[in-house]
Amino acid sequence: MRKVYYIYNPKTHTYDRIYPTIRQRAMSYLRRLFVGMGLGAGFFIILLIVFGSPSEKNLRVENSRLLAQYNILSTRLDEALGVMQQLQQRDDNLYRFIMQADPVPNALRTASYARTNRYEELKNMANANLVINTTQKMDLLARQMYIQSKSYDEVVDLCKKHDEMIACIPAIQPVANKDLKQTASGYGTRIDPIYKTVKFHAGMDFSANVGTSVYATGNGTVQKAGWDGLYGNSIMIDHGFGYVTRYAHLSKILVKTGQKVVRGEVIGEVGSTGKSTGPHLHYEVHLKGQIMNPVNYYFMDLDADDYDKMLQIAANHGKVFD
Repeated sequence: MRKVYYIYNPKTHTYDRIYPTIRQRAMSYLRRLFVGMGLGAGFFIILLIVFGSPSEKNLRVENSRLLAQYNILSTRLDEALGVMQQLQQRDDNLYRFIMQADPVPNALRTASYARTNRYEELKNMANANLVINTTQKMDLLARQMYIQSKSYDEVVDLCKKHDEMIACIPAIQPVANKDLKQTASGYGTRIDPIYKTVKFHAGMDFSANVGTSVYATGNGTVQKAGWDGLYGNSIMIDHGFGYVTRYAHLSKILVKTGQKVVRGEVIGEVGSTGKSTGPHLHYEVHLKGQIMNPVNYYFMDLDADDYDKMLQIAANHGKVFD
């Protein structure tokens, strides 16, 4: 039923009926229409905010599922990195130690892409920190697996060369000394026989008569043969695998630079050249640039009892000839 409108007429003291124009009627209908539409839209928006659309609900469920999967993946990557660390420790402390190879540098194993822009595009993703952290772990694991694989390849190669390495390692005494009586002075801090000051003695001295044969202690190549300052007539042999030996104060040198020698081959004769106070052989063992205690490299020449006796003799200050 259509509404009827009246207006009070003060002159006649009556109510006169009003007949709206078409324009007024149209405006009235439009107002009602817009108010209705606005209320409808408002209720619809409230419903979306409170309950969400079906697609948004599905997206939230999917996002929650992905977040859970990322957390599980991150946890499993932590476990895998823990296992990898155990493999690395075993490699450095067992396999590489047995084969006398240097441990893989920790900086090489743990190098990452953290300071690069590799993860820049991931910063705009939802849960960016979790995504970036998980991706970094995956990259770190992949790199460590590659480095570890290369390390195992190197260990396998060293195993194949094991027999060759055993033949090259210095493993006998450089002079005939089965009764150990020629052992004069061991490795370590000693009193210099000339300057009477405390100095580090970098090898072992073997007392012997001039002309006594000096033997190569392992297979190798003569690196240097000739006069070498305070060492006098000296020979240096490169045995490979990081080993170098020095034979000093010789009276005669019987090999030439570049010559191949084998363990037990006579390479020179004992003398007293250079800085020396009497006939003897000064013998050194170097491993990868580090001076080692030669007493640890007679395992093919001494039994257990003789080795123990050698350790005791070498530990004493003894007589230093150079």
